[in-house]
Parts: sequence; structure tokens; C-alpha cells
Amino acid sequence: MNAQLQPTGSAYFITKETESNERRTLAVLVDNEPGVLARVIGLFSGRGYNIDSLTVSETEHEKHLSRITIVTRGTAHVLEQLKHQLERIVPVHRVVDLSIIADERGHDRPMERELALVKVRGVGDNRVEALRLADAFRAQVIDANTEHFIFEITGRVSKIEQFIAIMTPLGLVEVCRTGVAAMNRGPEGM
Repeated sequence: MNAQLQPTGSAYFITKETESNERRTLAVLVDNEPGVLARVIGLFSGRGYNIDSLTVSETEHEKHLSRITIVTRGTAHVLEQLKHQLERIVPVHRVVDLSIIADERGHDRPMERELALVKVRGVGDNRVEALRLADAFRAQVIDANTEHFIFEITGRVSKIEQFIAIMTPLGLVEVCRTGVAAMNRGPEGM
């Protein structure tokens, strides 16, 4: 049994020791109707898999279609099974593993961006340093007073995490993140 995975009575946790967890980004096109998100997410929680990031939005208003972007980790075998099970849910129209497509096209990962709002308490030298660093990260000040700033920053997940780590000793108060929005490069659609 894989030492990193806790047994839950599921056959999904019986993996070879040589299999490693991969980070995958899935795009799921679904009908925009009540309960669809719960059914999609239920496949992951029912198998004991965590979702690192989740974004959902209606993308085609006339057709009432929404796009769910899921970032998760797991073995290649289990993630492929999850993809096939997602495809069998009735309101799901299409499931695309953006990570696999990006790899096939010679890219390390799909185009991924995230937006974060970061509140920093800042007075004195910390205030000046927070503004200087925000400028270096191209973060915008969207609210400020004499005691705090709220920065808006957009970029790769690693950029957001680095900005948060740098702001922590300067007086980080609160963070709100949107989750990953992802799309593959090239002229083809999902």
C-alpha cells in the first residue's frame, strides 16, 4: 500500500509504489443547472482525492453551458479513471485533460492564471517595502488607507504564492484567491 495515501476501503488506493502523484488540470464542460457541480466534485471526494483549485463559470449563456476547471493530484491511472467517470455523468458534455494536451504539444503545462486579493497591514518602513514589492510583482493597489493596503495580483500560481510569502512578514492580514483559470495554447478550442 502506498505510504502517502490513507486507506479508505477504496480500490483506488491500491497503487504501485513506483507510481507518483501528478498535478493535472481538467476542464469540464457541463450544463449550467443545479446539482451538477456537486455531482462532479462528489467523484473526487468519494474516492478520497483533494481538489487543489476549482473554478466554475457560465461560458456560453445561450446554450446554458458552464466550464469547471479542476486542478488535482493523483496517479496517472486513477486520474484517467476519474476522467472517464466524469464523462459518464449525464450533464457533462466534455472532459479535457489540459495537462496531457499541453504535454503532447511540447509545453510544460497549459496557460494558467489566478487572481488574488491580498490585504497587508502596513505602517512605517513595512508600508514602503510592501508598495515597492507590489510594484515589482505588478500588483495593483485597489484599496488603501493609513493602516492597510489591498492588492490585486494576477499571474501564475507560483507568482501568487511567492507574493503572499513575501508579504507575510510585512503584515499579511488576509488572502482571497479565485482559483486557476486554464486554457491550452493554440488555435483549437476545448
